[in-house]
Amino acid sequence: MGKNVCLYFQVHQPDRLRQFRFFDIGNETHYFDDFANRTIMRRIADRCYLRANNILLELIRRNGGAFKVAFSISGTAMEQFALYAPEVIDSFRALAATGCVEFLAETCSHSLASLFSEKEFKKQVKEHSAMVHKLFGVKPVTFRNTELIYSDAIGETVASMGFSAMLTEGAKHILGWKSPNFIYTNAINPRLKLLLRNFSLSDDIAFRFSDKGWASWPLTADIYAGWLEDALRSDDVVNLFMDYETFGEHQKAESGIFDFLTALPAEAMARGIRFRTPGEVVRECQPVAPLHVGFPISWSDEERDTSAWLGNELQSEAFSKACALEKDVARAKDAKLTSVYRKLQESDHFYYMSTKFFSDGSVHSYFNPYDTPYEAFINYMNVLSDFEIRVKEKIKENNGK
Repeated sequence: MGKNVCLYFQVHQPDRLRQFRFFDIGNETHYFDDFANRTIMRRIADRCYLRANNILLELIRRNGGAFKVAFSISGTAMEQFALYAPEVIDSFRALAATGCVEFLAETCSHSLASLFSEKEFKKQVKEHSAMVHKLFGVKPVTFRNTELIYSDAIGETVASMGFSAMLTEGAKHILGWKSPNFIYTNAINPRLKLLLRNFSLSDDIAFRFSDKGWASWPLTADIYAGWLEDALRSDDVVNLFMDYETFGEHQKAESGIFDFLTALPAEAMARGIRFRTPGEVVRECQPVAPLHVGFPISWSDEERDTSAWLGNELQSEAFSKACALEKDVARAKDAKLTSVYRKLQESDHFYYMSTKFFSDGSVHSYFNPYDTPYEAFINYMNVLSDFEIRVKEKIKENNGK
């Protein structure tokens, strides 16, 4: 069966909100900070997406198609590419044309819809799959939920939509003594195969690579390939899942991260390790057991649960109010309002409200444009209050026709 590595990258950029004051409610309809979104997208496109895509394209060509990777690109990222960095779409299309890249499905707005509405969740997944097909000419067969959020029930829903495989976290409290380096199945519908992230080996690259206080710094491709070889002595596949922004944004170019990426395939292949996409892995490897996940897990923070987005009262209140608008937005029957509603569901808005400033504080603060979670909450609730007014006005207008 061989030694397999599945290399997957998440690509996502949120629609950041502009400062929306209480007195703007009912008087202002522009919610999003276009300047910040454009500025950040251009910066990351230059630092990460374009450079990393060029490296991956060269690696695929150099290795005669033996090097393969997978991406899930959120709908919000694809929209921002089109607006602010269309050349990034071209570079992903060049990767798609090689036949060595698998594009995964997810929710179009990188949302938490799977936690509150199966109907809304399915709509967003369908919309995202259509976007992927339009841009890259492929129909996704593997699913990856926002931040790898997964439970038995979510997996059953994903299976009902026709997906053959789904990615999630190899969380210790779920696995127990079992290894993440095998294929598992959904506990309700065994037709859905599960690929579990090896968080230790993934985080060695995503979080620890440039940490000079880390015992394994500086990490080289040959050392890391040796770790992969050790992990695969009796297991089937090591799943390395991480943010694509790891390359050049989170781990700066001067850290040597691009040199590491360039050198890794040759070092791994020299040890008999094959690079496979998620779709290939689930076809080639047999599942070993069902995985029972009664409550949602994710790849975020030490707890590997949903507390990064729904762990405090601020987040719960904001999330509940957003969810409560689902039926009214549907009744409004307005494409623009629906689009805004999807953007307001992005998980990032709730992440910014996190009060976890201890073990995970540095992670949360890195991504957070607000000084405090309370500012994030107030700004979001102001926007949501105005949005609710717009939705009710549209419903009233529809009823008057």
